[in-house]
Amino acid sequence: MTAKHILLLPGDGIGQEVVSETRKIIEWFNKNRNTHFTTSEALIGGTAYDKTGTPLPKETLDAAHKADAILLGAVGGTQWESLDYSVRPERGLLGIRKELGLFANIRPAICFDALADASTLKKEVVSGLDIIIVRELTGDVYFGTPRGVETLPDGTRKGVNTMVYTSPEVHRIARVAFDLAMKRNKKVCSVDKANVLECTEMWREEVQKIRDAEYKDIQLSNMYVDNAAMQLVRNPKQFDVMVTGNIFGDILSDCAAMLTGSLGMLPSASLGAKDKTGKTPALYEPVHGSAPDIAGKNIANPIATILSFAMMLRYSFNLGKEADLLEKSITSVLAQGFRTADIMQDGAKKVSTTEMSDAIIKTLATLAKTSEKAA
Repeated sequence: MTAKHILLLPGDGIGQEVVSETRKIIEWFNKNRNTHFTTSEALIGGTAYDKTGTPLPKETLDAAHKADAILLGAVGGTQWESLDYSVRPERGLLGIRKELGLFANIRPAICFDALADASTLKKEVVSGLDIIIVRELTGDVYFGTPRGVETLPDGTRKGVNTMVYTSPEVHRIARVAFDLAMKRNKKVCSVDKANVLECTEMWREEVQKIRDAEYKDIQLSNMYVDNAAMQLVRNPKQFDVMVTGNIFGDILSDCAAMLTGSLGMLPSASLGAKDKTGKTPALYEPVHGSAPDIAGKNIANPIATILSFAMMLRYSFNLGKEADLLEKSITSVLAQGFRTADIMQDGAKKVSTTEMSDAIIKTLATLAKTSEKAA
């Protein structure tokens, strides 16, 4: 394959550890498969602020624009919580999403058979779970204006955030969800709060317009966000593809993550629109945060980040077979009983961050040889 460049943004906390382990996976593919990935690192988040005074340095943005895809670890930590809001680590993540136009966040929630007992819900509720939440990423209250906190003449304070969407923004995220659904079970649930929020009433109407005009084969349903949250823990397998706005998607995707047993298991992809050259900006990251309480202890779960790389193989580089191989290797490692602390179960083998990635690499080699013999 043509050489492809991956920008690594380890970020803060355990982000640095899980990205380091995923680099080993990338190197294995370069040595053992027909891939040619080059990598470089840049700063983002609190670590970037400490070294440059900003959570998103210009050098990082320049490198991001040049890269074929980006792998990010995590941002944030208690040591930066007292900073002004404008320079907190999370502004780096929001900033790079906005700068690259990464409007579509794709979050699979898959319950591995070996971890069905790890969920806090009954096994029969989550066993076989395979849903995707498509979250709009560059609009809503996170970016709408006016925003901020002001002191009124009488001394009281007022905080304001504004939920804003335009019909083109709704159309493009709806198309992402519908396109994914066409390759799955042709079923989409659009989540809103149309009974009290005019912005999301418009959202519902515009999603319906795109379905009726361009995706007549799709079965589209609508659900209020409070009910959707309840249904995710009541009967999650009723869903296939869910599409929703930024703030609702943020909440629901983390809720769905816990159905699988651990935030440490779930990847995500944030995609933009194709540019004039046909390149699609893409950033891949685990759903979990920086977990400062366990950072540097070599106990974090690297699987979500490694699965994010699998999504990169599939979505950015069209390497479906390689993505399948990596996902099968993770499934096999879990079936063999390897567990990091967050997913530890009775009778399983507790391993460190490094030992988990090493086990995945060993299984990759075994499965690759088996595949070659079969061919």
